[in-house]
Amino acid sequence: QVQLVESGGGLVQAGGSLRLSCAASGRTFSNYVMGWFRQAPGKEREFVATINWSGGRTYYADSVKERFTISRDNAKNTVYLQMNSLKPEDTAVYYCAAAGRIATIEKAYDYWGQGTQVTVSS
Repeated sequence: QVQLVESGGGLVQAGGSLRLSCAASGRTFSNYVMGWFRQAPGKEREFVATINWSGGRTYYADSVKERFTISRDNAKNTVYLQMNSLKPEDTAVYYCAAAGRIATIEKAYDYWGQGTQVTVSS
């Protein structure tokens, strides 16, 4: 089992920045690919970003490229999502998740956090 706890969400004005953190415990963190997903009100959960075990490979949804950066610190068992130039359409609950392989689809991820709310005001 892997337990994931997100933090860092909040209310920010459009154009602002937030950094989300996801702390992992349980099995060896560095064995897992980590991803971020988000779910806006009335919409399905969607892929945001993912990072491989070493941090050397990352993938992003087109909607967040050039604005968001995923990173990880295996010594701290933590994955981050730096979000810059935030837009009102980025408003959602953000979830981190752990998987055994690089993937952009939900069903590839075995473990999920409880989510953290990000609200971007216009």
